[in-house]
Amino acid sequence: MDEIDFQLRGDHIPLDALLKATGLADSGGQARALIVDGQVRVDGQTELRKTRKLRAGQQVSLGDVRVSVRGEA
Repeated sequence: MDEIDFQLRGDHIPLDALLKATGLADSGGQARALIVDGQVRVDGQTELRKTRKLRAGQQVSLGDVRVSVRGEA
């Protein structure tokens, strides 16, 4: 499984924005489609809310890629 560390700027990021920012989706529309299709998991659970707020310590999985959300330094 590939792993990406994502550094937050602020206290949260919406799920669709995270997928776009990490390059897992080419556009916001593609990110939302992946979420609605049930392909995205947050902390091991399928997530269908496109704008779910992600905070430091959470993990997002899409296919064989896992993104770890890190807090501000």
